[in-house]
Amino acid sequence: MKQISLSGSLREDVGRQNANELRRSGRVPGVLYGGETRVHFSVDSMDLSKIMRQPETFQINLEVAGKVYQTVIQETQAHPVSDKIVHIDLLELIPGKEIKTALPVRVTGSSEGVKAGGKLVQNYRKMRIIGKPEDLPEAIVVDITPLQIGDLIRVREVAVPGCRFAEAEASAVVAVQATRASIAANQASEDDGKKKKK
Repeated sequence: MKQISLSGSLREDVGRQNANELRRSGRVPGVLYGGETRVHFSVDSMDLSKIMRQPETFQINLEVAGKVYQTVIQETQAHPVSDKIVHIDLLELIPGKEIKTALPVRVTGSSEGVKAGGKLVQNYRKMRIIGKPEDLPEAIVVDITPLQIGDLIRVREVAVPGCRFAEAEASAVVAVQATRASIAANQASEDDGKKKKK
């Protein structure tokens, strides 16, 4: 996974009043868990929003009280009106210990079906995956080159060594659907073939 650094401050008081004070001062309270102890911290809301705006899934190297923790975002809570992040949960990455996270899906190749006028439909922008931190890639790569019109690639046909997916195996990750243009072109081709036979 791609890595990014984030600086945080240790929270001595973990009550609701303290959390509200932090938010008013432009900080977001959070909890880090998954390791030996839980760590209550806060981070600058602007620094966090820069990370949240990007589609990639990052390994966040969180520095708190002179110690750096390797983490991923597990859950965020947003304000119902402003949509600003008001709380964040981070999961500490432990080598050899499996985690569940969501990684972006990256489509590669040039589909024959799309060249013939079909429409590429990508059902997953991110896929939930389970694996050890050292086995997790930056993205899940799906090659669409062999897809003809009407073809699809299911979750069970996508492989990431050392990992497994938390999505339904039969779900379509990508598909090439027929369009009016492709149907018309196919019909014209069939009609032309019949004329030549005559």
